[in-house]
Parts: sequence; structure tokens; C-alpha cells
Amino acid sequence: MTEVRRMDYPRPQFVRKDWINLNGEWEFDYDDENVGIPEKWHSGNKELSKRIQVPFAFQSQLSGIGDNDFHDRVWYRRSLTIPANWDNKRVLLHFGAVDYSATVWVNNEMVVQHEGGHTPFHADITNALIPGENTLVIMAEDYSTDITLPRGKQYWLPKSARIFYTRTTGIWQTVWMEAVDSTFLKKVDFTSDIDKGEIEIRSFVQGFRKGDELSLQVAISFKGDLISSDSYGLKESEECRSVVLQDYLNFQRGHLWSPETPNLYDVKLTLLKNGVAVDEVDSYFGMRKICTENGKVMLNNKEYYMRLVLDQGYFPDGNLTPPSDDAIKRDVELMKEMGFNGARKHQKIEDPRFMYWCDQLGLLVWGEAANAYQYSKEYVRRFTKEWQEAIDRDYNHPCIVAWVPLNESWGVPNIKNSYYQQQHALSMYHLTKSLDSSRLVISNDGWEHMTTDLATIHDYEPDQNVLTERYSSVENALYSTKSHCKSVFVGGTEYEQQPILVTEFGGIGYKKSEWEGWGYSGAENDEDFTEKLNAVVEPMIQSPCLQGFCYTQLTDVEQEINGLLTYDRIPKIPLEQIKEIITRKTLKNERSIIR
Repeated sequence: MTEVRRMDYPRPQFVRKDWINLNGEWEFDYDDENVGIPEKWHSGNKELSKRIQVPFAFQSQLSGIGDNDFHDRVWYRRSLTIPANWDNKRVLLHFGAVDYSATVWVNNEMVVQHEGGHTPFHADITNALIPGENTLVIMAEDYSTDITLPRGKQYWLPKSARIFYTRTTGIWQTVWMEAVDSTFLKKVDFTSDIDKGEIEIRSFVQGFRKGDELSLQVAISFKGDLISSDSYGLKESEECRSVVLQDYLNFQRGHLWSPETPNLYDVKLTLLKNGVAVDEVDSYFGMRKICTENGKVMLNNKEYYMRLVLDQGYFPDGNLTPPSDDAIKRDVELMKEMGFNGARKHQKIEDPRFMYWCDQLGLLVWGEAANAYQYSKEYVRRFTKEWQEAIDRDYNHPCIVAWVPLNESWGVPNIKNSYYQQQHALSMYHLTKSLDSSRLVISNDGWEHMTTDLATIHDYEPDQNVLTERYSSVENALYSTKSHCKSVFVGGTEYEQQPILVTEFGGIGYKKSEWEGWGYSGAENDEDFTEKLNAVVEPMIQSPCLQGFCYTQLTDVEQEINGLLTYDRIPKIPLEQIKEIITRKTLKNERSIIR
């Protein structure tokens, strides 16, 4: 088996020095007869016949297995050895994502269960550990044919087709361990206020006990220069403090984050108990504001035109799991080289390393849920829990400027007439706002919006003249009966001067590799592809009523050949030609530049 290991730090916004990556070769087997639990496979009495490369799902080639058949219950096992210098520490075992549910044992003791295929979880395994070699066992369960399951683009039939792709079952993001004190920082939320020049720091302490003398030291720097420092006592497990950034006082604006200037402040957090440092964490934040004003999208209080690309986040050999950190970084670089200032991450709660590189290199991100396809009360329970976990995980990334809980009425297919489904969409908007008021929320991207911060439309019309007329006015864009197969608003909701964006369009199919497939329209050669790309982008840029667009899509994916790049990331036409089309100068583009 060829080993491809993902060894990059899995939680780049909250870094501790004492950690161990557990990716690599694990024992593995299917449990198609569902006998693992009654036969107590978690006790180690069952030989697992296969070997798998974690964190790649067994359906992927990089897993070393590459099996697309249905196997909805699978088992993993490996040994653990805890470093000697961790003897007086608590040991936390982390999973980036396991699709769909997981049960974890250490030395035959169950330490955690988790449901939700796209979000992280962890367990304190200290009390289950023994001296020397330890045994870690995971059982993962998927529900491949349940279309009420939050699944994104994973198809419920055996073979990929239409807009659906290969399934992912089991571990598909990094597994790792870290050592902490009995009292440690569980998380810290950063909320920037560029108008006041302040950063709000909300800390959460695990193991807090009344009577402990706790304090938090915060040192904030920019490119190595200390900007602000503070130290304050903690009287509760959750505390909030606002710190004035001195460079704002000295230079009025400080260092704002945007795609054009991805400025980041570094933060050193030190937790002290009775005067002794018990936890140290390195983090970062960006000073960035996103809002709407008079029908415009505003970034850092200036009108900003969004030029987004739809990114599915699939890879030929790894499926949902990128083969390397370099591959993640290269995707971000390619988007920027093509002239895009943002990405709509489609139907996937992405690996945190993707957001890290968007933070570092400067790329806006719309964070989107992996939706179910049909509605049920069980779906609502599952989806609501997982969405809250996603927002919590990614709250600190300045690159994320919008949340998209629903797309094209997936999970709520009868939203036009169903009161329950309308209320679900409405509740997801308000739930998201209750957890994060600093970002825009799109109710149901594409059509059939309830309350929403942006009015977004999906439109794969290939004719330039039709698109030009369609987006010549707000009335045409929102109410033309020829524009949409579905209404832009439902449930008595009406347009309230929100910015309008076309967030799926294009999708021009062009075969430039061995991959066969389809697109929403087609091109015969490079010249034809260039002309057709220009024909759909130009009306977006010239429209007097649109505040941005999202082109479908970044790469070919499985049976789809409608990417700007092939599936293996080769540009179909030179990147500079794409950039010229995407960034053509107009008054709108000139206004969008952040200086």
C-alpha cells in the first residue's frame, strides 16, 4: 500500500505544541452483517482483515482500498503509546470528521459517541489509558440510502450520476491527540469591531473550579511587533474582554483584513492558575467587517463586488479529503490567480486547513452546510445540531463572510407550500444569527428564500442577450417569469432591498482530459470556451442591479466536466485569460478595490 499521510496541524487557529498526529495505516474491516457489537469487536478479539490509510475514506483510492460498494458499518483499530512527558497531563483524542456517526473505545472502554458526518468531536481519554501500549477502536456507521440524512453531494445510489458524487463513509479528516492540564482553554472566540478598533475576546475554560486563582494573558502582535497586551482575572468559566488595538489609535484604521490585504494579527494566549502557566495557545484573527447597506454588499465599510467561484472540494484520489495541505493551498492560489476574490464552498463543511489558507492568502468564503435531500423531523434534529457545531468550529476565520444553511430547497423540497418547511428555513436563519451576528446569512441559496440578508439566484442560461436583459433591472431579476423555475421568495416573504447576486451560473461543459461528462452548456475548443465564458460573465459585471456572482465551477468533478480546471487542476485555458474575463474593469470593479 502506498502511504500518503496528512501530517499538517489540523486546528490551525488554536495551536498547542504537545500533539501527535494519528494519521497513517490502521487496521480496518467491514461489518455488513452488523455483528461487531454483539461479538464485541471493540474488545480486540476480532482480527480486522484490511488495512486503510487514515484519514481517507475506504471509497477513495488514497485509502488503499478504493471500494465504491455499500458498507455502512465499518471498524478501525490501532495502537497508541502516550509519551512519557504526558504522564501528568490530560490526554484529548480528536477527530476532524467521521461520516456519519462514530463510537470510540480505548482499551475496551467507550469514551465518546458522536453523530454528524462533517464536524469535529473529541474525548478526554486519560482515565481509560494504561501504561505502555493502548488500543484505540472506532466503529463508524453511515446511512447511505437515507435521503433525510445531511449528506451534501454524496449519492444514495450505487454509481455517481447527475450532480451527485461518490459517498464518504467513516473517518475522512485527521485523527490526533494533544496533552493539556486539568484546567485549560476549551476555546476562545474573537469578534472584531473595526469601527471601535477593538477585538472582543471570549474565553471558555475547561476544568474551572471556584476558588482557583485563574488569569489570562493576551499578547497581540502584527508582523512581529507587539500591538496590545492584557492580563485579567477569570471569575467564571466563560469570560469576555474587549482589547483596544493600539495601531488603530495611532493610525486610525489599523490593519484591515480583505482579499486584497489579508492582514492577520497573531495572538499568544497564556492561562495561569495560582500564578503558574498551565496552558499556552497560539492563534490569530483578522479585523474585518461584512454588512449590507442600501442594497450593496459592504466590506470594511466600502462597497464590495463579490466575484466568487463554486468549489465542491472533491479530489480525484481522495474524494472529500484533500491529498495534502499543498493541494488545499494550491486550490486557493488558483482561485486568486483566476481573478476571483471568494469561493462558495458548496455542500461541504470544509477541512479547517482550507479556511486557514483563505485567511492567510486572502479569499472570501461562504460557509455552506452539507444538506439532506428530503425533510423529516429527524432530519431537523440532526441538521440543527451539526450546523451549530460547524458555526462554532469556524467562527474565528475572517475569510468566512456568509453562512448558507440551505441550498436550492434541499431538505425542504416543499417549502413553497409547507408551513413546517418554511418555518425550518426561517428558524435556521435566526439560529445562525443568534450564534453569529457578525456575518451575512443566506436563507436558501438560489431561490425560495424566507428571511435572508442576500437575495441570491441560480441561473444557467447560456445566452448573453437573454442574461443582459434579465439582469437589466431589479424587477426583471426577481420577477421575470422567464428567469426562474421557482420564485425567489416564498411564505409571504418579500424583497426588502437586499443585495442581489447570481450565485450559480455558467457551468460550461468542456472536455479537456480523459474524463467524460456533462455541463449546463457546451464548448468545442479553447476559443469557443473563452467566448462562452465571456458571454455569461459579461452580463453579470455589466448588470446595474447585481452586487456579485458565483461561477459554476472551479474544477470538473467525477461525471461533471463544467469546471474552469480539469479534475486534476489543469486550467482549460490560460489562467490570465480567465482573470481578464472575471476582473474586467467597470465602475463597479473600480469601486470594489479596497485601498
